Amino acid sequence: MTLQWEQVIVDATDPVALGRWWAEALGWVVVNDAADEYEIRPAPDRVPGLLFVPVPEKKSLKNRLHLDFRPDDQGAEVARLLALGARHTDIGQGEQSWVTLTDPEGNEFCVLGSRPV
Repeated sequence: MTLQWEQVIVDATDPVALGRWWAEALGWVVVNDAADEYEIRPAPDRVPGLLFVPVPEKKSLKNRLHLDFRPDDQGAEVARLLALGARHTDIGQGEQSWVTLTDPEGNEFCVLGSRPV
């Protein structure tokens, strides 16, 4: 049996706005822009993607799953994401080499430093 990772589902109070934000943040393309299923992918025929679906409630607790990203330049990438609307957050990580941010709906993600050589 073989499994292919298709997508990560993201609950959102505004799937279109949050999906657009992540498309801009990641440089991905929109493959479905319906209000009830807004999907982005690295390219139209590449998976995994992110699928944003509507929920009535706002996020209230720390995510049980979050994404980590490793950019070429952590400082520049953090600055770019903050300019797009991300926010710094403290989820109890303490002083670390990575930066923990949230998207506009409060979902945590980390921007890692350079990979050790």
